[in-house]
Amino acid sequence: MLFSQDICIDPGTSDTRVFVKGKGRVFSEPSVVAVDTEGSGKVVAVGEQAKEMIGRTPGSLQAVCPIRDGVIADFEVTTEMLRALIRKATNNAIFTRVRAMVCVSCGVTDVERRAVHLAARDAGARYVSLISSPMAAAIGANLPINRPEGSMVVDIGGGSTEVAVLSLGDVVSAQAIRVGGKHWDQAIIDYVRRKYNLLIGERTAEDVKIKIGSAFPYEGEGAMNIRGRKLDDGLPGSVEISSLEVRDALYEPLNRVAELLRSTVEKTPPELVGDIMNSGIVLTGGGALLRGMARFLRTEVKIPVTVADDPMNCVIRGAGRCLSDKLDLPDSRSGGAAM
Repeated sequence: MLFSQDICIDPGTSDTRVFVKGKGRVFSEPSVVAVDTEGSGKVVAVGEQAKEMIGRTPGSLQAVCPIRDGVIADFEVTTEMLRALIRKATNNAIFTRVRAMVCVSCGVTDVERRAVHLAARDAGARYVSLISSPMAAAIGANLPINRPEGSMVVDIGGGSTEVAVLSLGDVVSAQAIRVGGKHWDQAIIDYVRRKYNLLIGERTAEDVKIKIGSAFPYEGEGAMNIRGRKLDDGLPGSVEISSLEVRDALYEPLNRVAELLRSTVEKTPPELVGDIMNSGIVLTGGGALLRGMARFLRTEVKIPVTVADDPMNCVIRGAGRCLSDKLDLPDSRSGGAAM
């Protein structure tokens, strides 16, 4: 039987989440694709299976992250990834129409928005609309965006951080920087290489960030042993790194996030700033889960900061609500009408 299916896609630098109308959030997969580089260029694996291949692939395979810093870096591979995820979301059923709402960064250019639209179309979506990630995050965090008062949301993803002030169902001011969880991992890698002359991988750095990383001092700080390759002789080596050292490594990228918040507040009308002082700033995205993140930003910007419930899924949850409730938002109409 042929019929239509409505889905939402949040293609992030680290993970891509898919929502199917009527079923809720279906699944989340790493935004990684394994490609046969010596043969036909065929996609061998997508998602978790491909992520397991990072750093372990033979010469004939390459693990590619097609979305970097929140934008498409490899159009063809992104299309193949979206096609595989759409098939998985629809259980390989045959549809007359697949309607997709895709989340995009508020900082993308018109060309980048067009690339997202075309990638979703080429992946099998008959109709495509786009919604900005901060708008979707605010809806998913249950912020009162339709009221005549200001709400502020900060979405910290794997490749970018976006800040938006919303009122009366629209974005009043928004800014984005290409700094996120992946850059925090790289900061840890650089710190260990610089201080200990030891090269560690991305997965090790991410593990360190999750286990002992923080943006603010916390009770029960500890240390952990990490392994890598010594740069002086190329042999395996290990060192012990502490929570304090990880916090030092993360200070620069975290300070850039704080600067982004301060800059956005400066560009916001005073009346809305007063509202935000009362209601506070809400953090969404995976970066919101870093220990002490809310306390760090509260100290830096002098405004109350809280973490949304289930912050990693706020964007896809908000986009799904737009799709299910057929909300008429400016962002959802721009950049992707039916074609």
